[in-house]
Amino acid sequence: MNKYFKEFLRRGLIFGGFGPIILGIIYAILDNTIKNFALSGSQILIAILSVYLLAFVQAGASVFNQIESFSLPKALFCHLGLLYAAYTICYLVNNWIPFDPKVILIFTAIFLAAYLTIWVIVYLSVKKASSKLNAKLQ
Repeated sequence: MNKYFKEFLRRGLIFGGFGPIILGIIYAILDNTIKNFALSGSQILIAILSVYLLAFVQAGASVFNQIESFSLPKALFCHLGLLYAAYTICYLVNNWIPFDPKVILIFTAIFLAAYLTIWVIVYLSVKKASSKLNAKLQ
């Protein structure tokens, strides 16, 4: 398990920086398009740190698919759980969604729908590529 933790950290460190860069671009666009757009230094710092951690966790969480002892459902559940927790915490800390059970339920439904849609597309794409490869081998 130690090698997977190291791989989680490596992937997170490599890709984690892209989140704050994207956040900076979004803030620059908002600053140029919204009159009197203003954030405090604390809000910017919290946003940058939380988006960095979100990107770090998202990149690192791909390691669950590499753990050979995990079944596909177990790997997907771990990946889903970690990403859901990271996104929910990030959105709540930054007040991007209010701490309201109804809003969190809507967020959860949208998150699950998007997550499952992406994984069904990935699964079908891999299955199709595998079928083509198997046909060529025969």
